Amino acid sequence: MLYIQRDTDGNLKQVKEIEFDGMTGTLPVDHPEILAWVNEVGLLQLQQSDLDMIRVIEDLISLLITKGAISITDMPDAARLKLLNRDKVRKGLGEQPPLIDDSEEPGLI
Repeated sequence: MLYIQRDTDGNLKQVKEIEFDGMTGTLPVDHPEILAWVNEVGLLQLQQSDLDMIRVIEDLISLLITKGAISITDMPDAARLKLLNRDKVRKGLGEQPPLIDDSEEPGLI
């Protein structure tokens, strides 16, 4: 049995394995609402993990470029443009050093 809390519209708001303040009822583990809740929460966690991994990959590419292991010009045009656009936005937000050094020759990008 799982302990639940519903919002004012009757939708699941919280699901826990133990009783908690504000709980409004219980449902069996195999109840369709619980299964849908678990799928939705899992999907949201996976989506957040995807966003986190994108940042890891960007940082890894930046590190490889900084170390000279790869060059931004080695990448396909579409990948290079996406990385440069994201780098520009991150730079504008005051995050991390730029993906490419400003002293690089123009035209190679």
